[in-house]
Amino acid sequence: MAGKVEARRAALREKLIELAEAQIVAGGLSSLKARQLAQDAGCALGAIYTVFDDMTALVLAVNGRTFQALGQAVRASFEGAEGLAPNDRLIVMSNAYLSFAAEHTHLWRALFDVEMSTDHNVPDWYMSALGGLFALISQPLSQIFPEMEAEELSLMTRALFSSVHGIVLLGLENRISGVPRDQIEVMIAQVLSHIR
Repeated sequence: MAGKVEARRAALREKLIELAEAQIVAGGLSSLKARQLAQDAGCALGAIYTVFDDMTALVLAVNGRTFQALGQAVRASFEGAEGLAPNDRLIVMSNAYLSFAAEHTHLWRALFDVEMSTDHNVPDWYMSALGGLFALISQPLSQIFPEMEAEELSLMTRALFSSVHGIVLLGLENRISGVPRDQIEVMIAQVLSHIR
């Protein structure tokens, strides 16, 4: 009997993740509503909280899938281009990041819009997914700066990610401090090609 209960919980969990992802794709993170989700899933509102502690936990599950897709897109961008100079690999990866953000804007925004900080208990799998993305950036950076200690390289990786993320975010949102969409790749290349 316990096996059937667990199977139903697992099925409901997967269904809720898929429905939440669809709601976020359609209208962004702010469009995710528990009542609508329960109605779409054909379950009671309280059933959501038998599978997830809260809505943030559900968003994190969706974000986990988004991180996987983002990581695959970034890795695919430099497959077959391993011979590129480290700066050029960073540019290629950053352009893949931009493309993913432009094509999946609501899911990408949900990665950063969810209410979470390092002060809270962030799931290990979530930090691992983020770490996987940072590892892709660290590899060419370690070639550019072979003398850097691990801690300094980690800080440089986060600084570079934050820089590219900011350029992409401001550009895609058409902020006056950003650049037009068709100039984002140029700005990324200008920044990354001068890292020495």
